[in-house]
Amino acid sequence: MLDRLARDAVSIGVATGVYAVSFGVVSVAAGFSVAQTCVMSLVAFTGASQFTFVAVLAAGGSAVTALPPAVLLGVRNGLYAMSLGGALRRGWWRRPLDAHLVIDESTAMALAQPEPAARRRAFVLTAAAVFVCWNVGTLAGALAGDVLADPAALGMNAIFPAVFLALVLPRLRTRATVQAAVLGAAIAAALLPVAPAGVPVLASALAALPLLRRRDPR
Repeated sequence: MLDRLARDAVSIGVATGVYAVSFGVVSVAAGFSVAQTCVMSLVAFTGASQFTFVAVLAAGGSAVTALPPAVLLGVRNGLYAMSLGGALRRGWWRRPLDAHLVIDESTAMALAQPEPAARRRAFVLTAAAVFVCWNVGTLAGALAGDVLADPAALGMNAIFPAVFLALVLPRLRTRATVQAAVLGAAIAAALLPVAPAGVPVLASALAALPLLRRRDPR
């Protein structure tokens, strides 16, 4: 019988797995093979970065322009790790494994627990559930996308903007973040007609500089 913590972890994993199906579909639609799509989920294992990388390539960009924004989105996981403290194991082989599993969901579940032992358990259960479900969902979506003759004809090209909207909206909690988002969108929209694919996304990151300076004048 699963306790509350385990049930919550499984629920988060299943919900994330459903979301991963869309990544598998859009990745194959963007030109990646089923194997490449699955390896990306295994090795990268950070949904926002994966969607960003695939979206830039799908828009005609190169790996050179797709990689920087994907890496920038992944950097947040390193910041998460700094807040987890005792929830992460020490050791030459354990720490890299834990680092790979530091994501939004595992961090949130761990930090919600009052005791160190509970934080560690929440981190492990959530990370394991999400990792398994994310990769199973990716495979299912990639196989489904591989048999679709024309994903765009079914409206699946709309998944890209819908996914980015879903990623952005929960983070617009303050006036400053809303201003940064609007400015970033304006920069990207202005460059879109004239700049190579991927460059508008990179340039839009400049909108975050005033926000960062406001939080730390240095």
